[in-house]
Amino acid sequence: MRKRNAFVCGAALIVLAGLTLWRVPTTADGVVLKGAAAFGDWHKDRPGVRRQLTPADLPPAFATPSASNRPDVIPRRAGSKPSVPPGFFVEMVASGLKGPRVVRVAPNGDLFVAETQANDVRVYHLPGGGGALTGGEIFVSGLHQPFGMAFYPPGSNPQWLYIANSDSLVRVPYNSGDQKATTHPELIVSHIPWTHHYTRDIVFAPDGSRIYYSVGSGSNVALDMAPMPAGQSLEEWTRQHPLGAAWDTEERRANVLTFDPDGKNEHIFATGLRNCSGLTLHPTTHRLWCVVNERDELGDDTPFEFATEVHEGAFYGWPWYYIGSHEDPRKKGQRADLKDKVTAPDVLMEAHSAPMQIAFYDSDTFPADYKGSAFVTMHGSWNRAQRSGYKVVRLLFENGKPTGVYEDFMTGFVTSDREVWGRPVGIAVAHDGSLLVTEDGNGTIWRVSKQKGTEQ
Repeated sequence: MRKRNAFVCGAALIVLAGLTLWRVPTTADGVVLKGAAAFGDWHKDRPGVRRQLTPADLPPAFATPSASNRPDVIPRRAGSKPSVPPGFFVEMVASGLKGPRVVRVAPNGDLFVAETQANDVRVYHLPGGGGALTGGEIFVSGLHQPFGMAFYPPGSNPQWLYIANSDSLVRVPYNSGDQKATTHPELIVSHIPWTHHYTRDIVFAPDGSRIYYSVGSGSNVALDMAPMPAGQSLEEWTRQHPLGAAWDTEERRANVLTFDPDGKNEHIFATGLRNCSGLTLHPTTHRLWCVVNERDELGDDTPFEFATEVHEGAFYGWPWYYIGSHEDPRKKGQRADLKDKVTAPDVLMEAHSAPMQIAFYDSDTFPADYKGSAFVTMHGSWNRAQRSGYKVVRLLFENGKPTGVYEDFMTGFVTSDREVWGRPVGIAVAHDGSLLVTEDGNGTIWRVSKQKGTEQ
């Protein structure tokens, strides 16, 4: 019989601190929940549960009322930890951080963590054989809501650490093993609009020729954007700007931008991505991927969140459309010219689960079927009556292509319909093949590794 990790076991009864909290429904190995069966809430979450959603599964807008269901974030109870699949071991390796969000692994194996609430970046060492992270020194401080980070040039010997503030892009010199920045951050790009969605992620192209920089929207669905671009017709605007580019308060927003490494030659790479809060490159195609928080206030299950390969010049719908050509009723008739020009995303995920970061698994440490799949953190949202998200899922790929199926991998951050203790954000694959996850509810970092004595 396979070993099971506390505190999820089979069909079973979940017990935390001696209290029976809920009974988890089970699915047979390999069963994929589809359509309405894939909807649900945290009660149905457990490692191994698989779901697949398609555009045809989208309920109509306003099929349910828009909910306001903000969680109460409570202190983590002593001994509480997330649940992971059999054969894996999970341990807390750091605590006491202020809003730890993105985590990135330096070429030498050190871990850089954006401590967003403290406006700094910390650096840690990952000890072999498990146990708490060491170090934790502040590498650089005085930032402005830091989030994404990237080493430049890509490869084994970077000279700079780039950091995406909510309102700018900065960099500091970096030599392998540095524990403290030697200079103040150098401003590379300024005047990034920062209100509302402020999570900015960055990643370099494999050859280092340009940096991708995601900028979320300035509102839920551009309701404060002027009906027309100022001083020109819509036809003139569309001729002069990329497909689907917004204007007024949303200009340069809901996009992925690109710059040269020195911050020059800004271009819009893709548009209509409401909040692309996580960027990465596919390990074999080297193409850009992102995870997107879709819009609110259309109902419990509409629209789906998504992960997608981001194509240059593509338009992904926001604010006029979502998940392909589904028109947002709050923008009805405003951009009929775009209806057949929306690029549909690759992997759909449950509405209002708030995916934050994505990391492809390219190590051989986990079982063989994990290699080439992608892990996504879900922060959870306020806009669903049945609480969803608050977990880490795995996107399944075959021959380098997404299947559309995703699987619960790390659950157990929710303790009741009202209370949660963990909100996953950052995710990275360490040099030893273990998985590192940050959560900003209690300010902790977790490590998932292959359980000793298990066979692939």
